[in-house]
Amino acid sequence: MHVASGTRLGLARPRQEGPTDLRLVPPALAAWGAAALVPSVSAGWAMGIVAACLVAVALLALARRRGAASWPRVSAAAVLLCVAAAAASAGLHAADLRRGPVPGLAREYATVTAEVDLTSDPRLTRPRVQGDRLAPAAVLIDAEVRCVHRAGAASTVTRTPVLVIVDVGPAGRGDRAGRTFAGGSGPSAWLGLLPSTRLRVTARAAPAMAGGDRVAAVLRVRGEAGPEVVEGPSGAQRLAGRLRAGLREATDDLPADARALLPGLVVGDTSRITPELEEAFKETDLTHTLAVSGANFTILLALLLGPPGLAQRAERRGLAPRLGISLRGTAVLGGALSLGFVVVCRPDPSVVRAAVCGAVALLALATGRRRSMIPALATAVLLLVLYDPRLARSYGFLLSVVATGALLTLAPRWSAGLRRRGVPPRLAEALAAAAAAQALCAPVVAVLSARVSLVAVPCNLLVEAAVAPATVLGFAALATAPSAMPVARALAWCAQWPAEWIAGVARTGAALPGAGVDWPGSWTGAALLGAVILLAVLLGRRLLRHPWWCGVCGMLLLLAVVQPPPLTRTITGWPPPGWRLVMCDVGQGDALVLAAGDGAGVVVDAGPDPQRVDHCLRTLGITRIPLVVLTHFHADHVAGLPGVLRGRAVGAIETTGLEEPADQAAFVRRLAAARGVPMTRAEAGEERRAGELSWQVVWPPPIPPPDAPPGMLGTHPVPEGPNDASVALLVRSGGLRLLLLGDLEPPAQRALARSPAAEALRGVDVLKVAHHGSAYQDPGLMHRVAPRLALISCGEDNPYGHPAPGTVAALRAGGAAVLRTDRDGALAVTGEGGRLTVARD
Repeated sequence: MHVASGTRLGLARPRQEGPTDLRLVPPALAAWGAAALVPSVSAGWAMGIVAACLVAVALLALARRRGAASWPRVSAAAVLLCVAAAAASAGLHAADLRRGPVPGLAREYATVTAEVDLTSDPRLTRPRVQGDRLAPAAVLIDAEVRCVHRAGAASTVTRTPVLVIVDVGPAGRGDRAGRTFAGGSGPSAWLGLLPSTRLRVTARAAPAMAGGDRVAAVLRVRGEAGPEVVEGPSGAQRLAGRLRAGLREATDDLPADARALLPGLVVGDTSRITPELEEAFKETDLTHTLAVSGANFTILLALLLGPPGLAQRAERRGLAPRLGISLRGTAVLGGALSLGFVVVCRPDPSVVRAAVCGAVALLALATGRRRSMIPALATAVLLLVLYDPRLARSYGFLLSVVATGALLTLAPRWSAGLRRRGVPPRLAEALAAAAAAQALCAPVVAVLSARVSLVAVPCNLLVEAAVAPATVLGFAALATAPSAMPVARALAWCAQWPAEWIAGVARTGAALPGAGVDWPGSWTGAALLGAVILLAVLLGRRLLRHPWWCGVCGMLLLLAVVQPPPLTRTITGWPPPGWRLVMCDVGQGDALVLAAGDGAGVVVDAGPDPQRVDHCLRTLGITRIPLVVLTHFHADHVAGLPGVLRGRAVGAIETTGLEEPADQAAFVRRLAAARGVPMTRAEAGEERRAGELSWQVVWPPPIPPPDAPPGMLGTHPVPEGPNDASVALLVRSGGLRLLLLGDLEPPAQRALARSPAAEALRGVDVLKVAHHGSAYQDPGLMHRVAPRLALISCGEDNPYGHPAPGTVAALRAGGAAVLRTDRDGALAVTGEGGRLTVARD
């Protein structure tokens, strides 16, 4: 029949296939489970599992000899053999973490000199707020210890995986990638290292607090002196490094989003991705586009082999036949492309997983034999888990397998159902693929982020058409950069348009008020979400028969995502009409908004988290900010500034005159300069107005020049630290008087009570209690102010005990009602002519 047909494929079509072959699925799942379980048990238990499985296989083989072979016995034997193999592999990997001197040295917190081979690219830690400061920046590197030496002992040759943490200085002193770092040697020398480089480091060893199934210890290195290279990287890694550096250079002149996104799309280089952009991609479930995934490899192979839907004639439609490459040559070229992909994108487990799963997904789509691809996926899972048992505990691996499984099982059925109901084929396939992947991956994502995205499916649909051109043009720029940089720049310039579109979709989707909903971040929450999704799918099948009901449900979902302010205010009552002040719930920090007209507000402090303050401003409908007042430069008041500036017109930023801590003051200056926002300094006596809102700066007094005599400036003490230099404001709005004290401590509070502004502070309506309601308050000022309402901004279960019970008791004893964000959430003050009410979000 094959010959008579006159075609290479014969008369048979790829879609003429029997039932789905699921025989390899149970062994793959069993091996996965065993590899995930064994690291949690002792070596004796691991050996016991292997022995028990082998004995059971022997008993099954003996039973088979005595009777006829049966499928259940063969299947059980295969499952047991895979469990034994996975347990043995996981046990050996776990033994590597306990073997040699490194684990013992870590338990002793010993200082050692070690030679390490780097196994990953160095990466800079994200900025994190710890109390009132940003955590120091550090470079993280996965490595293997090859030789370790402790003072007074002989050197020991070993091979132990470790995590190297290089302390390189205060956070915020350089750019996102750490490549400019004024005031020190910085992390740039460390960030430029390539995998396979051998270093000699002097470090303090410590046990791994997290990732104990991946590394035997943590080596903490002081990195001021720079790395000491013993042996350079391999030739393949040097070539990969040149290609990656060439791509970064080719994208240097692009707009910020494209400059950050293209290297991530092409080779998984996320060093330029800002926290703000990363958060937008998380909120829209587009994170898979920020790193190397199976989609990258699928696009490359599709370019080589031809359109996926015509893969039975792929050799006639791809680049390979156009270049005259035979079918066997195409296969060899595809293998070489796979190897090059893994080397350039780094042979990390995630990249290996992406290559395997990408090949499986492409083969399934290309041949149309989706049912036959289930065994291929199961084989890939089995081989990868046996090769690297650590993948069994990887959420990324779980998401890749689940997404690929969704494309092979649910997506074809859903696509066929949509086509039967008149949806165009291309749209039906794209919609079915995005919905199926989201339906199966959402419970896992909820465990990781404690949040469910409501815009994931439309956002993935909108970026799908842009991913392929951005990836192909990006790879072309990567390949041409070493030899023809002008051509690479031109290709990168072309790739910026789809990359900008992807980033724009992520930012727009994340900015929608109802883009996501909080969800329990546990496996119980995942099970509950799975039940909700199953119910939604069952109801959806019925709704598809009734177009009108589909339209109604779609409109309700659109309203839930967009949340028009008038509708939201009607349903939730937030924000209350006529609000004067809102204390945002930003955790352990301060962020307040003073109403200054329609869509306008003066922001006092930005809190520690850009996302939380941005969310607060969005719910209030704030699009214009005449002034941002940063009372002082502690991180819990300024780290959220990017969220305040996001998408809003800002007139100016006003700060205290004491620029401490210096690195956080520099962070504010850099951000203001980047957004073109002027900066001014606040001094006591300054008065301003915005619409019906007016305010007076009552603290701090002018900062004395450096050559002034120590101690006093007039009648005011020189601030001893950032807290006592806080900007304090007396605000008037709608007949209400509000006193905002920043983080002033007793010395400055006492001086304020003796200042010329003291008389105006008597009997205010609202007091923003200083320093999150800490115990350090001046009773005299508290008695003079005598507020009707006291507001305290603090984080739930914060480690400082804020607010102090004594402070709360003293305020209440003075006749004040006390509200706090850790218990009451965001707080809105309304009132006019002396009437005062408070609403909670």
